[in-house]
Amino acid sequence: MTHAVNGIPAGQLEGVTWQKSRRSNPSGNCVEAAVLPNGDVAMRNSRDPEGPALIYTPAEIEAFLGGVRDGDFDNLLA
Repeated sequence: MTHAVNGIPAGQLEGVTWQKSRRSNPSGNCVEAAVLPNGDVAMRNSRDPEGPALIYTPAEIEAFLGGVRDGDFDNLLA
């Protein structure tokens, strides 16, 4: 697999399994995530599966998910 950097076309991340939330709806408004071989996590927009992917370290994902659980981002939907 190509070395993954932010903005890499998601289609170049071969051999990964993309997953999305069970809360996603059929209209395609979803964010998908995949664990990369080195443990980093790639995220892409499901409406543009060949578009750019953002790459995060496990520590960044852990911090983000902790903030989501704590309600730190609830204001984004207000």
